[in-house]
Amino acid sequence: QVQLVESGGGLVQPGGSLRLSCVVSGSIFRVYAMDWYRQAPGKRRELVASITTEGMANYVLSVKGRFTGARDNAKNTVYLQMNSLKPEDTAVYYCNAEIQLSSGSGVNNYWGQGTQVTVSS
Repeated sequence: QVQLVESGGGLVQPGGSLRLSCVVSGSIFRVYAMDWYRQAPGKRRELVASITTEGMANYVLSVKGRFTGARDNAKNTVYLQMNSLKPEDTAVYYCNAEIQLSSGSGVNNYWGQGTQVTVSS
């Protein structure tokens, strides 16, 4: 069974930093794109960062220059370093991965359970 487990969330003051991690576990063949989404109360879930297998990252405009995505393919892990955090970054952050379970199977999306990030003084 495939699992995505996020960690690293918490309460931080404005201007502070947090580093989120997401580990993919289970019997898998290959992990393709790994993305970070977030959902604030009363808002739609939005894509924050998308990291390719080569480590190339794209970001939503609101976090460019403050957030950095990275991945360790050997560990099937993706990270999100969040600096200069603002109250509007408060949300539940979710990891999403495109995963192929075997060489003959298709690619499907899997979600983690989410980790809460709260930016407040």
